[in-house]
Amino acid sequence: MRIDLHTHSSVSDGTMPPAMVIERAAEAGLDVVALTDHDSAAGWPKAAVAASAVGIGFLPGIELSSITARRGVHVLAYLADATYPPLVDEMQRIVAGRDGRLAAMVDALAAAGISISAEEVRRHAGDNQVIGRPHVADALVARGIVRDRSEAFELLLNPGRAGFVVRYAPETRDLVRLVTDAGGAAVIAHPWGRGSRHVLDAEVLADLASAGLVGIEVDHNDHSAHDRSVLRETAADLGLVVTGASDFHGAGKTDHDLGCNLTAREEFERLLAAAAAHAATSGRQVPSFTAAATVSGDTS
Repeated sequence: MRIDLHTHSSVSDGTMPPAMVIERAAEAGLDVVALTDHDSAAGWPKAAVAASAVGIGFLPGIELSSITARRGVHVLAYLADATYPPLVDEMQRIVAGRDGRLAAMVDALAAAGISISAEEVRRHAGDNQVIGRPHVADALVARGIVRDRSEAFELLLNPGRAGFVVRYAPETRDLVRLVTDAGGAAVIAHPWGRGSRHVLDAEVLADLASAGLVGIEVDHNDHSAHDRSVLRETAADLGLVVTGASDFHGAGKTDHDLGCNLTAREEFERLLAAAAAHAATSGRQVPSFTAAATVSGDTS
């Protein structure tokens, strides 16, 4: 069974509508795919319909921003009740932090001699509900200032670069507990990528596990073979689920093709079991994993 648990659509910073992401997942030979847009569940309904139409399993998820020791850490929330008021409030604060950061980023780039406008960025974001650094990167690409999103981040938008601006995000431990309270399963996305390796050691991961963390995304293109080996051992020591995924963004991110990293079937079953336990404890009405006819009964 081919399972990819981390993808993005044009609801956040991907370049394809939710239904197209699912269609491409089926074309890539996936049996199960999760849609995990940043700080939004708006793509779930269309993705679920598309998954039913093309005959693959669909797992609803959200990628949420958090912070640990002043470093950004992303949390994948699977099967959480996206209507749970405290979670809704937190997502609204996170998105508001993104919106407020846009003007500050434009000003910071201007101070470095690079002139783009917030209106340009919004045009590149289109109908996306969550405007982030990738859309600033797209505006820089369109101006010919950089070649692609990767170069924009490396030269201008990553921490320590001229265009980087800190924005609001909750503490990771608090966010993990919030996802758990919403009846979902929290998994740390690319834990040793993008600078978060400096704060997510075994001790911190153990503390997050005590707060309800279910798993860590081990198999990701941001991780070297050595990173994956160490993270896999850490997950085993802590009893955490090991996931793997593409972090697909369509044309917005190269070398992250659908299915390039996969989650093992037994780990997926553990993830579903943990989510079911959290849902039962919380008493929330949570979304469900929709299995395709070809896998129905094999993953529940």
